[in-house]
Amino acid sequence: MSEQVTAAFDRGAPAYDRLVGANPGYHAHLRRSARAFRFPEGGDGVRLLDAGCGTGASTAALLAAAPRARIVGLDASAGMLARARAKSWPATVEFTHRRVEDLSGEPFDGIFAAYLIRNLPDPDTTLGTLLALLRPGGSLVVHDYSVRDDPLTRLVWHTVCWSVIIPAGWLMTGDAGLYRYLWRSALDFDRPETFADRLRRTGFADVGTAAMSGWQRGIVHAFRGRRP
Repeated sequence: MSEQVTAAFDRGAPAYDRLVGANPGYHAHLRRSARAFRFPEGGDGVRLLDAGCGTGASTAALLAAAPRARIVGLDASAGMLARARAKSWPATVEFTHRRVEDLSGEPFDGIFAAYLIRNLPDPDTTLGTLLALLRPGGSLVVHDYSVRDDPLTRLVWHTVCWSVIIPAGWLMTGDAGLYRYLWRSALDFDRPETFADRLRRTGFADVGTAAMSGWQRGIVHAFRGRRP
């Protein structure tokens, strides 16, 4: 993530939870994607990484899907991470302020990357790092926007961003830069089929995709891949 994007997330952190909380389906969709790991017995003995955890919404989704797992939340934005740390968590959840590329140590059984890959200048390098951080047989689940080359979903995305998301961001923070960036980055990101192919080229096996429901149908997708 570039320094400019990280700084934008730092500035937007105080209002971030209020804005995403007003998005119908936001938290339910994260929980749905987190359930794609399908860990038995509540994730007992499992170690998970929430890469790009932000203010902790994706961490909470992981915790709901695997309440017995050990979870590490990681983010490059100090402002977003401070909001996550301020919430109440069990002792099995910890947070670290660093980039994915700087992480090392014990491998993970699963990695959740919600709204992260789209923000990175070199997604292939980061996906390779995530693959290396997984134990053999471990899974990556990516949850993100993808509207490229689909006229209808792009129209819905334009309309929602410019009539709701960007004005609301400006009203709550006095700075709409982060939300204009969100609008542009989703338009520029891979098509679902292209991103699935990117995962396969990186070395992930058994790659699958799923679309979310509601107004974000065809806009937000979940991708799952496994380290062979």
